[in-house]
Amino acid sequence: MTRAPHVHRASVIAMRLVDIANAIDLTAAESLWARQARTAAARSKLTTAAPKAMTFGVPPVELSLGALQIDIAGQALQATALARLYEFGVAAFSISVPADDLSWMDFSARVNAVDAALGLASDTDLWNRLVVQITGIMRPALLRPSQEPLHEDYLLGLVHSLEGVTSTATLHDDLDLVPMLAGESRPLSEPARQELLRQRFSYYTDDLAVLTWDRAFIYEPRDESDVVDILEVANAQLLELRYYDELLDAELPRMYDLVEATHHVANPLAARRYADLARHLYTLVAEVTEITEKVDNALQVTEDVYLARVYAAALELFRVPHVSKAVDRKLAIIRDSYAALYEEASSKRGELLELAIIALIVVEIVIAVIRHV
Repeated sequence: MTRAPHVHRASVIAMRLVDIANAIDLTAAESLWARQARTAAARSKLTTAAPKAMTFGVPPVELSLGALQIDIAGQALQATALARLYEFGVAAFSISVPADDLSWMDFSARVNAVDAALGLASDTDLWNRLVVQITGIMRPALLRPSQEPLHEDYLLGLVHSLEGVTSTATLHDDLDLVPMLAGESRPLSEPARQELLRQRFSYYTDDLAVLTWDRAFIYEPRDESDVVDILEVANAQLLELRYYDELLDAELPRMYDLVEATHHVANPLAARRYADLARHLYTLVAEVTEITEKVDNALQVTEDVYLARVYAAALELFRVPHVSKAVDRKLAIIRDSYAALYEEASSKRGELLELAIIALIVVEIVIAVIRHV
């Protein structure tokens, strides 16, 4: 009789990524943390990928937030909390809940219980307390702190030691990953199951990563965390692009109203209003373009084919390219409006110059007439 798979060493990681500012001065953040926590902050790096193969564009600052006691399904568990600060304004918080020495069914239940306690539908204020703690310490390092921060949640079941599975090629046959990945107790249809398990990746015969929109299962016996880090970066990119997509959504109607109001000004001196509005739009385009370039370059992939595939799949799954294209389209509209306003301002200045010349001619004629009389 085959023994049921048993999870020996594992954890469940709940992530919440929050847009806390337009940008973060990471050097200042390291100094602020060292003074406040009296421990040094670390710069994150991928543990196994060679630097030339895959690296952070600008490594985020990693802050250890210590141990937490969390109630998971009526059981008090000792968890650990971590925060990473990205230069483009995102704070990525993660809480790691132990899940050692559990049957597979109990491990799957632990994942769902962590989601209930810390996920999007939970009523815990723990995340808010962590955000307040970090933003309070880091305020001098925050450029234009967010007034109404957006956030993204993600959940990972991370297994390091699993008994009863010989190869990850058949792991999804030996174990039912669907209830854990879907968070559903009712059986799913076969097409739904296949779609949920579609994004599967392995490099060795004993590792596996299965990605979905809001959860992932990772089996990694070598204690490496590169896939976890990649999923965090992809979520951070999605969050920041969502922020600028919403910012531009709000800016476009305002821009149309301002353009319309400026067009109705018949005064030739309105050239200044056109120029001021054009300058505002140019500043907005420059700011958004600079930040989105930092977001796009958050992780640089060159030679590690496996991690590159996982990263590309995560970006596609999270619809990052779709949101990025939406931001680019809105920026193009604003650029076109800037160009039109600049031409309008130049035209108004030309009209004003023509009126000034006519006025000077009239004055000269009047003076000549007066002298003749």
